Formats: sequence, C-alpha cells, structure tokens
Amino acid sequence: MIALSVNINKIATLRNARGGQVPDLFKAAQEIERFGAQGITVHPRPDERHIRYSDVPVLKSIIRGEFNIEGNPMHPPFMDLVLSVLPHQVTLVPDQEQQLTSNHGWDLASHHAFLKSCIQQLKSAGIRSSLFIDPNPELVEQALYIGTDRLELYTESYAQAYANNPRLALEPYVKTALLAQSKGIEINAGHDLNLNNIAYLAEQLPGLKEVSVGHALIADALYFGLQNTVGLYRRALGHFKG
Repeated sequence: MIALSVNINKIATLRNARGGQVPDLFKAAQEIERFGAQGITVHPRPDERHIRYSDVPVLKSIIRGEFNIEGNPMHPPFMDLVLSVLPHQVTLVPDQEQQLTSNHGWDLASHHAFLKSCIQQLKSAGIRSSLFIDPNPELVEQALYIGTDRLELYTESYAQAYANNPRLALEPYVKTALLAQSKGIEINAGHDLNLNNIAYLAEQLPGLKEVSVGHALIADALYFGLQNTVGLYRRALGHFKG
C-alpha cells in the first residue's frame, strides 16, 4: 500500500494568520490520522511562517503513525531539531529561506559531501532519510554514494504536463524509480499532487512507498470536509481496492 502522508503546513498558516490556536494544529493532525492517513508531514522553515519549531516536539508526542519532517539542513537549527525529536523520516530539501515553496531538487554533485554527513547523522540516530530530487536517472548513482534510504521525486513537472500526456509526463519518474530501486533506494513522491493526477501516478510509478500531499488536500477539504477529503485521496491511492 502506498502511504499517504498529509502535510499540515497550510493548517498552521491559517492558525498563524490570526494568532492563537485556531485552527488547532494538533487536533487536526490527530483527526487526519483518525480519518486514515498513514503519516503527517511538516516543513518548519527558519521564518516559522507556518510550522513553528515549538510545534514539532508536540506533534511527535501525539502522532501515532509516521512523522516526516522536511527541511534544509543548511539551516543549522534544522538538524538540531530533528536529531532531538527523532521522527520516523527526515526529508532533506534544498529550499532557501525566501522561497514561497520548494521548487527544485538537490544539486547532488555540488552538495554530496555535506549531504553524506547529514545522512550519516540521521542513520546514527535511527531516522530514515530521504533526499528531494528532480526526476533524473543520472542522480541515482550520486544518491547511492550519499547513502540515502529514499528519494522523494519532485512531482511538479509531472503535474504540469499530466493533462497533455500522462504517460510522457511520468516517463522520467519511472526511469528514475526503477534505477533507484535496483540500487536498493526506495521512492517517495510529492509536490503539486492532487485528486486529478495522483491516481495515475500511484498506478504507474513502480514501487512507490509514500506520497506527501498538503496544499491541494487542505484546499479540497474546504469543499469536501477533511474526513471526506482524506478518504478521497486514499481511494485514489488504491487503499480500498478488493
């Protein structure tokens, strides 16, 4: 089964827009799990525009499924945070402080030594590691050297091209996934996935372990309700077959 990890950044954005604790980020995380999601994802940024660093230990204490923390290890507090909280998975993302959202994968050739050191720290702490990369088979050998457990394939280009030609849009992802898995690296996927494009990805991307969905899922919940929306994404991932 492909795991659904729900990114709750947007719930924190809404909370922070008014101050206080409405909506309740922690209750939302618990409800999302109760509705059937296998995990919760957060991306604490240095400016704390949505998830605050202080949110993370609280979430770790209440989440029963998988807890995935995304972030850039070049911001020193990030590695301190994840090594103290010990989530199930840490996804290393090369976003800069001023970026509105993550919009590219790692340049592994330029950062291989640094990333290898970060991965070694995560492994020593018993944390599964994932690197956020563009869909490019040429990156797989570099990822193998760095020692990551998983690769999260950045799916924006798939989402943009899906309407015109789904098979062609997914082709570089399939090639990258097959090569990675032949080397013992598992595959996650995320970014710009929604109810229109996620089912095809789930059906056609071999060996996919986890998808992380945030913005679209929370937006859909405004129309369909949170419980129904989690169910719709689970159905699209094939959780209710048979």
